[in-house]
Amino acid sequence: MSPRGRAREYDESDVRVRPGRRGSRPRSKRRPDHADATGAMVIAVDRGRWTCVPDGDATRPPVTAMRARELGRTPIVVGDRVGLVGDLSGAPDSLARIVRVEPRDTVLRRTADDTDPFERVVVANAEQLVIVTALADPTPRTGFVDRCLVAAYAGGLSPVLCLTKSDLADPEPFAAHYADLDVPVVVTRRDRPPTELGEILTGRVSALVGHSGVGKSTLVNTLVPDAERAVGVVSAVGKGRHTTTAALALPLPDGGGWVVDTPGIRSFGLAHVTPDDVPAAFDDLAAAIENCPRGCGHLGPPADPECALDAMVADGSLGPGRLAALRRVLVALR
Repeated sequence: MSPRGRAREYDESDVRVRPGRRGSRPRSKRRPDHADATGAMVIAVDRGRWTCVPDGDATRPPVTAMRARELGRTPIVVGDRVGLVGDLSGAPDSLARIVRVEPRDTVLRRTADDTDPFERVVVANAEQLVIVTALADPTPRTGFVDRCLVAAYAGGLSPVLCLTKSDLADPEPFAAHYADLDVPVVVTRRDRPPTELGEILTGRVSALVGHSGVGKSTLVNTLVPDAERAVGVVSAVGKGRHTTTAALALPLPDGGGWVVDTPGIRSFGLAHVTPDDVPAAFDDLAAAIENCPRGCGHLGPPADPECALDAMVADGSLGPGRLAALRRVLVALR
């Protein structure tokens, strides 16, 4: 009421309207499908920028890309197959967008240790895992190789054991540990080119892992003569650097294929792997373990007295040496 007792009359000048920040166009959850996106392979990752090769063609200049907003925090790692839109020229300061990540065929994962709940994807879509181990200087350790084998089997990669520095020690005793697992073994010397290894890698995507000092970088530089130049190009494009701190995919010069050079690994945590993941990687064992009791670790008596793998040995369908080798690898999970 006004001082005179009469009700006040209001008009439009008394109305206060705060202008909205959003436009009048209704929001939509529909997103473009980017059917015209160009397929590419991620070859390096550095601080929010991804270096990609369109169509996986190593002869094309690498393209720097950012992750499209609609992908949110979708993880993208070296080896991923992605869809690109935008500037694909690879010119300095050009920038494309990653709008799609294709499903992965294989994944090499590890954790910091066996209690770490966070998985770290090392590389995606690699067909082979080449485990590089020196026969001397430093002394080889079966424990590290066993853990890498477990990670390979769990991730769908075919393992290859590469024993370097055979001019310093006899490779046979160490290679014998893995004979019953049918793991291909390649032996190299410091005074000879790794011809056999090059043949195994040709035409395939292969990841190399190993401790520092085992000769992994020497192998990469021998297999990829332009490795130093390729690293420089990627660093210039991605505004970053690559020495031994991040994975990098390098093209093989003859016959095609890619080598993914990974940093020297001190430990290979397996918190993400279950005991079933290892025998499940073998066609003849995958069906058998379905008959194991729940929670079976496949280690045999006394820990797992009813393991179905022992029954396979008893009926002659599984060799005792192969089972012993498999169980030694499974111990890495314990």
